[in-house]
Amino acid sequence: MSGRFHIITGGPGSGKTTLIQFLSTQGFHCMPETGRAIIIDEVAKDGSASPWADRAAFAAKMFTRELHAYKEAGSLQGQVIFDRGLPDIVGYLQLCGLDVPVALMHAAEVLRYADRVFIAPHWPAIYEQDTERQQSEDEAKATFEAMVHAYTSLGYQLVHLPLVSVEKRAAFIRSRIDA
Repeated sequence: MSGRFHIITGGPGSGKTTLIQFLSTQGFHCMPETGRAIIIDEVAKDGSASPWADRAAFAAKMFTRELHAYKEAGSLQGQVIFDRGLPDIVGYLQLCGLDVPVALMHAAEVLRYADRVFIAPHWPAIYEQDTERQQSEDEAKATFEAMVHAYTSLGYQLVHLPLVSVEKRAAFIRSRIDA
């Protein structure tokens, strides 16, 4: 199962979500980013489990939702693209200087994705802040580096996405998934 679960990760504002939305129009099953959904939910209900209010609570919610997404993806046929995965939560907590819960680390080690993980580098030309993406460019770069560390420490091979159009990025990914 894990060989058909493909992750696209990287720092915020590097074109991941746009790319994943494009891939969904090409027939891929896509699992959306849980962090953005949690932020939207928390803001709507004036909750505190956001990255600017309670990072540990935010990570706990991401963990629960990522476990659900992984399970849901198991019922789908064919290739599945994830907008981030369990190792992203490990990287996020490490970036924040917070302890990684044993259950999360265990899940990240056991619930595997395809060995090659696509990582989008920081791309200043397209980076923008928005309601959910409040990180500075320096924080975006640091997040990218945290993802590099988290995924490589868990034994994944990183495939850096080129800084090209969404169509060319999609073709790049398709050529590596179909290989």
